Amino acid sequence: MAESSIQSRALRRIEEFRPIIGAERVGRILRKARRLSQLHIVNISSTYHGGGVAELLSSLTLLMNGAGVDTGWRVIQGNPQFFGFTKAMHNGLQGGSIELAEDDMRSYEQVTVENAARMHLDHDLVIVHDPQPLPLVCNYVKETPWIWCCHVDLSDPDHELLDYLRRFTSVYDGIVLSLPEYAHDFGAPRHYLMPAIDPFAPINREMTEAEIEERLAHYKIPTDLPIVLQVSRFDKWKDPQGVIEAYRRASGEVSSTLVLLGNTADDDPEGRGIYESVFESACERIIVLSIDDQHLVNALQRKAAVVLQKSLREGFGLTVTEAMWKGAAVIGGNVGGIRHQIENGVNGFLVDSVPEAASRIVTLLQNPRHARALGRRARESVRTRFLMPRLIEDWLDLIAEYTLAAGPRSSAVRRGWPETRGGAQ
Repeated sequence: MAESSIQSRALRRIEEFRPIIGAERVGRILRKARRLSQLHIVNISSTYHGGGVAELLSSLTLLMNGAGVDTGWRVIQGNPQFFGFTKAMHNGLQGGSIELAEDDMRSYEQVTVENAARMHLDHDLVIVHDPQPLPLVCNYVKETPWIWCCHVDLSDPDHELLDYLRRFTSVYDGIVLSLPEYAHDFGAPRHYLMPAIDPFAPINREMTEAEIEERLAHYKIPTDLPIVLQVSRFDKWKDPQGVIEAYRRASGEVSSTLVLLGNTADDDPEGRGIYESVFESACERIIVLSIDDQHLVNALQRKAAVVLQKSLREGFGLTVTEAMWKGAAVIGGNVGGIRHQIENGVNGFLVDSVPEAASRIVTLLQNPRHARALGRRARESVRTRFLMPRLIEDWLDLIAEYTLAAGPRSSAVRRGWPETRGGAQ
């Protein structure tokens, strides 16, 4: 009994959101969850740490369990060649160049065969996230639905790469994308679910002024001048060098401190090199930090006079959502999911170039009242559109569509080994 009580207190609950979204909506979500209470669902991704997918799944899986739907989370294991190739695929899907070498494809598929041997899946629904674990589906006799969820910007992908991935995506029962403009022929029905944030997670929870100042002082971040901030992985698509150039241009008219805060995730072998390249620009007023501290992210987003996310490609951009929820004045690249969050000039600014970003930095630093007005409207837009209860309800509806109509599963998912590379064909 004591153990059950401890577990109950530890689980996140959708009821926590009543003050934000209202009792009626909370009740509707819980009713939908009760219909699925006999199901066992699993998510499979590439890392527990770093980036928006890990942040999203951390809250989503806990809240789903708290609502009574058994929801697991597994992570694929891989070697350096595997993650080097999947990073190249990530870049290729977002418009970069990629060489589909036979050896890389063989290694990619073999790693998923080995992972399938370790993953004893007996679930009513399997949800696979992004390209890293995508071929797993080919290594099982599939007797329950599988869904592939892609979180990257697919507005201009390499089409040879899409053709290669289609041999795997076509085996899935459904495909989930963030936005309709990412639609391509994947050989399976498509659905569109925009991501969301959890306002009660450590990265978003309310902080006192004393807590904010303590975090900044701990990392020796000066507060004598306004802070201009970008929080993101060290990734070329986040354009950290463009942020530095925009900051330097703006510094001719306004004084501030630039903070670039990020991390190098386990599944991103390019991150360390990009961090080291960006760090070469560090100085007294350009602070570059690779730190895993959600409380520091929270504090900086609340303290910053301007928050940038000057992405060149962006699947959705949860760092934009997080900053907007905290009432920040946000400047975002006019790409991908950022365009669905920021209404230019209403709750933030969209930019297409370094000079435009620099001009907006100057505008916001010179007009703090305008910045605060943008921030107030930004927070309200997140409250109505991009909080976790909306995403949970979207997933509950989709899960019901794929599981309730099919009835209970006949037996466990069984492993089935393909005899050749690309056994999905």
